[in-house]
Amino acid sequence: MKHLHFIALMFLVLVSACNRPVETQNFASLPHTNPALQAVDSLMWTRPDSALAVLLPWFDTSCRDGVHTVSTAYDRHYAHLLLAELLYKNDYGQTNREALLEAVDYFDSLTMVTDTHGADTRGVSLHRADRRDASHASATDAPTIAFLTARAHYINGVGHYERDSVVEACKEYLKALEVMEGRFGEKELVGHRARFMIYIYNRLGDLFSDHFMMDAAIYCYKHSCRISRISPASTNSVSSALYRIGNQFDVKNESDSANYYYLAAISNISDTLNLLYRDIVSSQSLLYYQLTHKPEPVLRRLKQMTAPTVDFGEKLTRYLSIGYIYFEECQYDSAQLYLQAVFENKADAISKIQAAEFLRILYDSLGEKEKSDYYMRSLAMDKPMEHDSEAKVSVLGELFKNHLEKRQKQQLEKDKLAERQHAIKRTLTVLVPVFLCVLFVFVLFVKNKHKKNIKAKENEAERKMHEQSRQHEELVRRIQTDAKKTLEEAEKRHTEAIEAERQAHHIEKSAMSGRLKKSNQELRELRGQIKQLDELAAKTKAAASFNDEPVCRLILERVKEGQFKSKVNYINYKDFALSKSHLLDLRLAADLHFNQFTRHLKTAYPKITNTDLDYCCLYLLGLTDSDVAALMQRSYNTVIERNGKMRKIIGSTSALPTTLMEIANDSHQFD
Repeated sequence: MKHLHFIALMFLVLVSACNRPVETQNFASLPHTNPALQAVDSLMWTRPDSALAVLLPWFDTSCRDGVHTVSTAYDRHYAHLLLAELLYKNDYGQTNREALLEAVDYFDSLTMVTDTHGADTRGVSLHRADRRDASHASATDAPTIAFLTARAHYINGVGHYERDSVVEACKEYLKALEVMEGRFGEKELVGHRARFMIYIYNRLGDLFSDHFMMDAAIYCYKHSCRISRISPASTNSVSSALYRIGNQFDVKNESDSANYYYLAAISNISDTLNLLYRDIVSSQSLLYYQLTHKPEPVLRRLKQMTAPTVDFGEKLTRYLSIGYIYFEECQYDSAQLYLQAVFENKADAISKIQAAEFLRILYDSLGEKEKSDYYMRSLAMDKPMEHDSEAKVSVLGELFKNHLEKRQKQQLEKDKLAERQHAIKRTLTVLVPVFLCVLFVFVLFVKNKHKKNIKAKENEAERKMHEQSRQHEELVRRIQTDAKKTLEEAEKRHTEAIEAERQAHHIEKSAMSGRLKKSNQELRELRGQIKQLDELAAKTKAAASFNDEPVCRLILERVKEGQFKSKVNYINYKDFALSKSHLLDLRLAADLHFNQFTRHLKTAYPKITNTDLDYCCLYLLGLTDSDVAALMQRSYNTVIERNGKMRKIIGSTSALPTTLMEIANDSHQFD
């Protein structure tokens, strides 16, 4: 049997070795992260403005309570990474550049590149100084280091781009892309990770598009479109990617492909009252003109797309297309009107160069040499920029080529690894049945070999068992005789003890009956006294603070549930409106906790109306104008005007909630 166990063990080792999965490293647990930072990170993806307002106190050195003190290096670098991301998402410049660079180095130091069976895989490990925090970490409620590393490189690239370092920005974007692609599989790219990948591909696509690297841009936009179809970053993210692909084919003069993607973008868009729809229709109309040279329907369509917008920059973009068509149709007066508006007001250099080129040719055709030379000089000034751009394109092309080669190499390694696994599985499908057959034959051989020995041993064991049984029966008879005598004596002693215990229990029961009746009477009297005290306490009980009053808690809960916004019509919040009873209870609570606040405020400022007092009590709770508008069922502008009116009556230049709280807390002011 020992041989059988050994063979079974070897078989299990063989199967486990052949079926061993590819060595991949799971997400390492992060050092213990402050929950407030995780909350800011989660809020950033949906409400970046609110997230920035929550994060800024972390960097307030005057904070005295210590709540926002960053206690670890990880929290400090995490906070600066979030700050840089939120500044970008809120259209601010990157003001914490040095701290961000330190964060990039820090997260890079936590990310190791390991070589497993020749494949370039990325795992995460913690430095010795940080491992003491790992036992407190939870990989389910903290972002992974790999994801944070990729985000750090991406936002570092944004900083380089803001400083016109396009090549360095491209390197950082590609680095972020490599970290994400090397660390996460297709099935893991969902939610925030998928949205982040869309950001990277769109950012790279825009960068390549700005430098007329159309093939590279198409590659990036197609990947963005692929991820958007699986996990869209917004309602129109698929249409946006399709439109950008069509634009690149348009620039390459591949009209059929461009028109195909324009139509696909329009069919996937969910809302026609937005800038993206107008851009798609305008680009498709311009393409239609280039193919048919029919200006009337195209001009009519372009002007229809220009009319709804109030953004002057968008109008100038449409003006360039309209001016181009008038120029091609030799309607120079109309072309001059639109093209000069673009040249004089458009911010981006490419549009100005296009407008200048058209105007130069236009005035040259009209024989106005002086104006033609003016636009020629303007074009000549941009020539050095074109040379710089050519150098950048060469470097960017090399970076993109290296990225593709590295990606192809990684894919080749993955394919080889998959092929090896497939070959192992094929081998197992042959070896396992053969091994099982051999094992079955061996088991039969072992059983036959030991059959006679086993039978002989069984006979010998049976004889010994019979002898032992006879001896055991004799011993049992002696023991039973002794036990019977002992049991009779024990039963006699037990009967005597039970009788004595019964008599003692009867005596004790009689004594306890009298004490129990007396205790029950005292207990009933004590419960009556407690009930009277509870009723008295309930009548006189008051909340510990103003915010703890029932009506205050009700109002604060409605504010938390409603999440009121100033741009939403107050009628939509009618279910959250306060009744007259609520407002009366709120006044009583304010008077109780702030020394007859409303009566003294009315006396001190007679021009304040009773409705104004309701507003004042709501501001004491720390509510915003949006909250007050929803609860009082007034428009946001009405609340703002009433706010200003009350500040004029009180004579305060500070915010009204701050002024009212100072008045309420200063009890001597009303004495």
